[in-house]
Amino acid sequence: MKIIEDCKIKNIAKQLKADGKTIVFTNGCFDILHAGHVRYLQAARELGDCLIVGLNSDSSVRTLKGPTRPINNEEDRAEVLSALSAVDYVVIFADNTAERLVTEIEPAFYVKGGDYNVKELPEAQIVAKYGGETVLIPEVVGKSSSSIIKKVQGKEI
Repeated sequence: MKIIEDCKIKNIAKQLKADGKTIVFTNGCFDILHAGHVRYLQAARELGDCLIVGLNSDSSVRTLKGPTRPINNEEDRAEVLSALSAVDYVVIFADNTAERLVTEIEPAFYVKGGDYNVKELPEAQIVAKYGGETVLIPEVVGKSSSSIIKKVQGKEI
């Protein structure tokens, strides 16, 4: 099973490391999965042996994106993500940042999209402390959940 309970991910990461695997971790809402997400996750997976995706819970998506989000509930988003060959594990988390998960997993690579700045990512500071690396993957221009929502609403940008 690729969808893992939050409380079990630390032990899974520990076992993966004991097996000599390089862990890559990313996180996000992944509300309406699109080609930009797929390319991003494939690029992240190429950095190591195992890609763990932290998926924001419905409540944290509402906090981050507003009361009309998410469009798809956390169970559906997790199922879709887990079907991707690039994704090894999905863990749903309720925090607004992935700091706790990064601390528990200690991935070799922490990955975010190119629209982020390493200096502004609290997770990157944690990764740097234990010697991991934060990698920014360039975003795919014109591919975003927000633009899809606007298009469906007839407010195409």
